[in-house]
Amino acid sequence: MEAPEKQEDAYTDNTEASGTVNWATATVVGVFAGMLYGASKEASASVSEDAEAMLNLGSTPDKREQYKIMRDAMDKRFIRVTRGSIVGGVRLGMFTAAFYGLQNLLAEKRGVNDVYNIVGAGSTTAATSGLILPGSLKWCLRNAVLGSVLGAAICFPFGWLHMKLASKAIESEQSTGPEGGETKSSTGAAVERLERNLNKHK
Repeated sequence: MEAPEKQEDAYTDNTEASGTVNWATATVVGVFAGMLYGASKEASASVSEDAEAMLNLGSTPDKREQYKIMRDAMDKRFIRVTRGSIVGGVRLGMFTAAFYGLQNLLAEKRGVNDVYNIVGAGSTTAATSGLILPGSLKWCLRNAVLGSVLGAAICFPFGWLHMKLASKAIESEQSTGPEGGETKSSTGAAVERLERNLNKHK
């Protein structure tokens, strides 16, 4: 009777662990996604500056001046895209690290991993992001309250879907456990019957 209880505890531990997300992996993905987004945003925003440089290039007959204009435009574009990539990676990486860190902390403290951990982490992270935005204290508090409400509203459906998918995956893993036990027990019974038959013939 003790073996099934231990097996059930093992499934319970696996259920709690399977619902959480690896903090380091999520942070790295967030950093690279933020870098890609920041670089693409700054690259698209620098189109107007490139057009202005091309106009200046067409109105300048001197070859040296044209080369200087092109080099300055390329340097500005490179610096702008690089800065946008770094800033975007840091911002989204910090947001992702805070979100999944709070989610795992709530799951550890509460002893259960459910959608409310995701909602709480999203609401807290969005509220903190609203507080650190530039502006007056009243404006920051307004952003914090708005971010808290929006974070909870956005994270609830996504968190519910995430938990449903995780539970489906866990159920499929658990369904293979009893089958393996039945196979093992039937094999053991066959071996025992064979041993009894051999002992009878002896």
